[in-house]
Amino acid sequence: MEKRGMNERIQKLRDESTSTQAHIYIERAKLITEAYKKYEGTVSIPEMRALSFKHFMENKSLWISDGELIVGEKGDGPQSAPTFPELCCHTLEDMNIMNNRDLISFKVTEEDLRIQEEEIIPYWEKRSIRNKIINSMSEEWKECYESGIFTEFMEQRGPGHTVGSENIYSNGFLDYKNRIKEAIDNLDFFNDNEALDKKHQLEAMNICCDAIIGLGERYAKYAAELAEKENNPLRKAELLQISKNCEVVPANKPQTYWQAIQMYWFVHLAVTTELNPWDAFSPGRLDQHLNSFYIKDCQDEILDDKKALELLENLWVKFNNQPAPPKVGITLKESSTYTDFANINTGGITPNGHDGVNDVSHLILECMDEMKLLQPSSNVQISKKTPQNFLKKACAISREGWGQPAFYNTEAIVQELLNAGKTLQDARRGGASGCVETGAFGNEAYILTGYFNLPKILEMTLNNGYDKVSNKQLGLKLGYAKDFKTYEELLEAYKKQIMHFIDIKIKGSNIIETIYAKYMPAPFLSIITNDCISKGKDYNAGGARYNTTYLQGVGIGTVTDSLSAIKYNIYDNKKFTMDELMDALDTNFESNPRILNLVRNKTPKYGNDNDYADEIMTSIFEYYNSAVTDRPNMKGGRYAINMLPTTCHVYFGEVMMASPNGRLAHKPVSEGISPEKGADTLGPTAVIKSAAKMDHLKTGGTLLNQKFTPSVVKGDDGLNHMANMVRSYFNMDGHHIQFNVIDRQTLIDAQKNPAEYKDLIVRVAGYSDHFRNLSKALQDEIIDRTEQDFN
Repeated sequence: MEKRGMNERIQKLRDESTSTQAHIYIERAKLITEAYKKYEGTVSIPEMRALSFKHFMENKSLWISDGELIVGEKGDGPQSAPTFPELCCHTLEDMNIMNNRDLISFKVTEEDLRIQEEEIIPYWEKRSIRNKIINSMSEEWKECYESGIFTEFMEQRGPGHTVGSENIYSNGFLDYKNRIKEAIDNLDFFNDNEALDKKHQLEAMNICCDAIIGLGERYAKYAAELAEKENNPLRKAELLQISKNCEVVPANKPQTYWQAIQMYWFVHLAVTTELNPWDAFSPGRLDQHLNSFYIKDCQDEILDDKKALELLENLWVKFNNQPAPPKVGITLKESSTYTDFANINTGGITPNGHDGVNDVSHLILECMDEMKLLQPSSNVQISKKTPQNFLKKACAISREGWGQPAFYNTEAIVQELLNAGKTLQDARRGGASGCVETGAFGNEAYILTGYFNLPKILEMTLNNGYDKVSNKQLGLKLGYAKDFKTYEELLEAYKKQIMHFIDIKIKGSNIIETIYAKYMPAPFLSIITNDCISKGKDYNAGGARYNTTYLQGVGIGTVTDSLSAIKYNIYDNKKFTMDELMDALDTNFESNPRILNLVRNKTPKYGNDNDYADEIMTSIFEYYNSAVTDRPNMKGGRYAINMLPTTCHVYFGEVMMASPNGRLAHKPVSEGISPEKGADTLGPTAVIKSAAKMDHLKTGGTLLNQKFTPSVVKGDDGLNHMANMVRSYFNMDGHHIQFNVIDRQTLIDAQKNPAEYKDLIVRVAGYSDHFRNLSKALQDEIIDRTEQDFN
């Protein structure tokens, strides 16, 4: 098997990361429970959260792998996954399922089960946020959630999806303590009726500063102790330097490139162990953050490109060591992966609008190419100022066929943020995180609430609001399919059903935001999110400069082609009747193969630059966007949309009957804004022209997948075609594009012989994953995606 990594050290660390079985790390749950039992009812909720965080940081197991240069793990070593009982208290059945399932399993020991049964469940079963959410939701919300109309991100995890501020590279946590003290001293107890609440919140932030400083001190001491026992003089010197680094950061601002990376990593661990922000905490513009340290250290002759790359590759291993916290039920189905969705932005522009590509940008490309790891997700921001050689270098890596990097349009991102009310300076500092979602890095809480099943709502519209899968009346009674005399009547009914379900979803989301603001503050994350300290408000309660709540639309390709099939064949050309179509849908098209042939092969489809279909797509997109965007959330911000599925397009298809476009019952719906599988028959240029008719700049992100066989993108011509396609799509204001470069037969062979393709990585949605870790339904969906050809 090919060794990946620049040297033996990295290869060994990478092998340890990729070969270790993911397992439950129960120590966090145990320590948090101890702290809650000690402090509950004696201090404010923010201070209790902070004290429990500090208790964990003071007592958690420490781990330094042999040879590693960046230190710190969320658990007791690589691939250890903490649980968060204050959010979701897993049952013993949950834990046995995690242990026994074939895909995305987490090993659970008998001792883990004992602690869960005797210590965790008795305390948290009725106290968890999950329990509070379920008890607070209306029956109609629960029925919609259970039937697959929408999902709910916060049902098992906390609000996250944010990106670190660049301020952590110019401030240590002693500096943050000084700022917090100043904010406390300036509280106005004469005129501000929130002054006491602010004091509690600021005191909690102060405790969290002490907690992370303490963790650094513990690692400094631990590394020194290991150095004392180390016989290898080279490793002894490394451990002593690690100890010195941890004496500087996180208490003080980093002085070197090595310390800057270590500083980020301590912050990453703190954010992701304080709560479970499963949809990602990310370092943002890592190349720009590190470049000044890189330049200075090279000038001081304490760093060269080889060492700088080695430290990056160490960081890549650290990201890959952290599996996403375990999920069960619907939350697992909407995102079935170990990937924790840290997404690193490279390139783009600087805050003053200049080309952002620098020496570290190129090192990051080399790192991702050499390491070929699932985590972190790596992207390149491509602006009009990005040098062509950088774009082609990124395309050359992409065509190797392991799903990274993804490509983002810098100008689109900046304009999306400006349209959402950000300043130009904050917009230029922003980018994409998680899958494709846009945010103002360091300044914004942009929180994903869940996925919204657009095709299923059409299915219910055709059945008078009745769901034939759950056998429940979930929607409005607006008439059956045969009752709509015109396409316009059907479309109007569909829009009313969309609004009906959006209202249910947003009402629930507002309640959930209120619950998190009251019961589950995140004082550590608040320290490093701009304006939380000056406002004296928590990240989860509107403390950030900007506060956005996203609802993700899924299945735009499926619903577009379904409406096109109805409009074109029934209303415009009278090729069959609505009754005939409904009978065909009820029998999964077995009763009428003629209709199946017509809707699959003789109907205008989205993805072919066909205005007939594409105008339907834009009408649905515009309505969905207008129904959600700019509604107020509970944090003084706004709702917005993005268009992405993770793995939810598979789950949403499972809870649906056949669709009018020829999609069979229980098969996946389309993913992202990609066309339905097999519908895009006129090549990649037609796809991007269709996709660009959507107004991406009104969203917080859209996701477009394209699939090529290796032969199509080989050689200089193939590379140029690929780079030119990215530029062309971005010139049309496309937000994002990514590529699977692999042939269908390889995927079929890998499905049959997974042991022979253990290292095969593919692009799923906004992330990459091992093909062997995907469900058969998701594997089939990727196999069936259209293989594009530039000819």
